[in-house]
Amino acid sequence: MKLFYTPGACSLASHIIATEVGLKLEIERVDLATKTTEHGQDFMQITRKGYVPALQLDNGHVLTEGVAILQYLADLEPSKHLAPVNGTWERYELQAWLAYINSELHKSYGPLFRPTISAEARAERVAYLAKRYELIEQELTAKPYLMGDHFTVADAYLFTVTNWAQHLKVDLSAFPHLAAFQGRVAGRAATLTAMKAEGLIS
Repeated sequence: MKLFYTPGACSLASHIIATEVGLKLEIERVDLATKTTEHGQDFMQITRKGYVPALQLDNGHVLTEGVAILQYLADLEPSKHLAPVNGTWERYELQAWLAYINSELHKSYGPLFRPTISAEARAERVAYLAKRYELIEQELTAKPYLMGDHFTVADAYLFTVTNWAQHLKVDLSAFPHLAAFQGRVAGRAATLTAMKAEGLIS
């Protein structure tokens, strides 16, 4: 199984979960500007979407979209409890969190990566993110992870996108419980392993 990734991008969440599961995962870096992989492959031939993550299974099938990949990986090893069982209320709660992170956080960070963004547009996006993080901060006042006491795929995704804040100079100092959460996830063995493999930490 191979994960196509870009260091620090949303694909990091899938990398963390694959490591949590204990998969023997091959990783291949993608240059999103040129759409080529580190081994010279045309990434558009792997997925016409042209963005990471993309998970190539041993049978050749390619799964895209981070929220789908995260759940697929979690379901490979149910004993790790990285996602509640399909069909349960808790699974739908998890999917609600994944959707929230995807639409309200992940997509809101997108414009901030553009060097041409205006000061006005940047201020609007930062304010929007702050409002969305207020809800998460409230959730994390009473529990260590989004779903309670146990780490799930939603936490890997939240950690990954929130990790962009420092690089993009988004001030999250008003959210101490979020900061504590980031520290908890950053300290997990799987997170450290994945980040080292991507060259994000030494």
